[in-house]
Amino acid sequence: MTIIKILPHHELCPEGRVLDVAPGTSLCEALLENGIEIEHACEMSCACTTCHVIVREGLASLNEAQEEEEDLLDRAWGLAPQSRLSCQAIVAREDLVVEIPRYTINHAREHH
Repeated sequence: MTIIKILPHHELCPEGRVLDVAPGTSLCEALLENGIEIEHACEMSCACTTCHVIVREGLASLNEAQEEEEDLLDRAWGLAPQSRLSCQAIVAREDLVVEIPRYTINHAREHH
């Protein structure tokens, strides 16, 4: 199992969380399965940027971002060199520290 430390997010996870996740799981699935309701307007099909996260530690252990994901990330709010779409980032065996940005490009929040 892989440990994912989620940094505090004012709305989704105010106190932060530590998750124990099976390798092979996407970051988005891991968050949702653990009650952290990250937006995912395209239902995890790599068609939007609402599930954007910043991987503060362990980025190199994730699968490589494909061109489609990199193109979409250019539209994400708060883009950083360690940005990934959580629906495309697959957890390996290295522990991670993940930040959920304060905002998304969505004008209205999707409630899933």
